[in-house]
Amino acid sequence: MHTAQGYDAPCPFYLCVELMTRFEAHGSYGMMAAMRLSIVIPAFNEARLIEQTLQSVAASIAANAMPGFTSEVIVVDNNSTDNTAELARQAGAKVVFEPINQIGRARNTGAAQATGEWLLFLDADSLLNPGLLADILRVIESRAYVGCGSTLRMDGLPWWADLTLKLWTGTSILCRWAAGALVVCRRDAFQAVGGFDQELYALDEIRLSKQLKHWGRQRGLQFTILTEHPLETSSRKISLYSGHEIAGQIFRIFFLPKRTLQDKKHLSVWYDGRR
Repeated sequence: MHTAQGYDAPCPFYLCVELMTRFEAHGSYGMMAAMRLSIVIPAFNEARLIEQTLQSVAASIAANAMPGFTSEVIVVDNNSTDNTAELARQAGAKVVFEPINQIGRARNTGAAQATGEWLLFLDADSLLNPGLLADILRVIESRAYVGCGSTLRMDGLPWWADLTLKLWTGTSILCRWAAGALVVCRRDAFQAVGGFDQELYALDEIRLSKQLKHWGRQRGLQFTILTEHPLETSSRKISLYSGHEIAGQIFRIFFLPKRTLQDKKHLSVWYDGRR
């Protein structure tokens, strides 16, 4: 920085201007403004995977530690019959109970207990990674978004399941629909649109994505799908259910959406309890 005496010392005036510019852009001197993120994990009989999921969350939070950023982890025990809740408590999560076995209802129960300005809904069979959380924090810090989702990664898929995942990924990015495995949004927007639709027992994340996009559009905010660091999620359904069962579920949703999505008896892939 130039001074009357050369380049030896910064001019206090210009230094103040530079620091104030950083403050206005970031909410602090080059750091994130105070922000609290609530991570909500619905869980039904997830004793086999919940510890690994919570470890991934803890590692991602530690890797992205910065002044002004705080978080909480809420596991919603959705009437489990195993020791999911005990394992979650031992891992340091706050555990709340939702007796009615419904994914959207469990997410809403967790959100009602959240204290963060932003909500991150994560499935109990998914692994958060530091790069993805860093991308999410950049979305939050930009103040240009109402929320976001993420592309998914599943290992060990047969060809037909891999093709299905690729078709979903293209649709998700094009339509800006979040996969249920990870949905991030402002809490005020979530509350304004009514949260997850409890009339639906599946795919309620797509309806929420549409509602958040509409809410955000009215306020000049975007909803996006992050692609650089895909969320790793379990492919267990592919091994637990036959291709015939999965295809039948997809076709039933496609041709009888309302009747299927509003009755969990028709959604065995989500609700018959296989783990």
